[in-house]
Amino acid sequence: VRLVESGGGLAQAGGSLRLSCVASDSIFTLGWYRQAPGKEREYVAGISRGGTENYAESVKGRFTTSRDDAKNTVYLQMNSLKPEDTGVYFCMTRDIWGQGTQVTVSS
Repeated sequence: VRLVESGGGLAQAGGSLRLSCVASDSIFTLGWYRQAPGKEREYVAGISRGGTENYAESVKGRFTTSRDDAKNTVYLQMNSLKPEDTGVYFCMTRDIWGQGTQVTVSS
């Protein structure tokens, strides 16, 4: 399976962005991760085949992940963005990673 993320960009603090992760095949459980400059990659959110969602404490109440299995796509809706949300966002399934999409939040 191949994964392609999109939707990143520049947003102001308090703004929103929606990321997409399109897979070349059916998606089972998928996770979102991010990596800020000089920091290790960290878990952000995940969604199971059945639609069960899970979030890191730092994004709970602000981010929402969802899936459209007809399109082999998983979304990450990011609201109330903060400068500390800045980083490269990756999706991952079955130990396969996408190339990442840059999210920059200005204060």
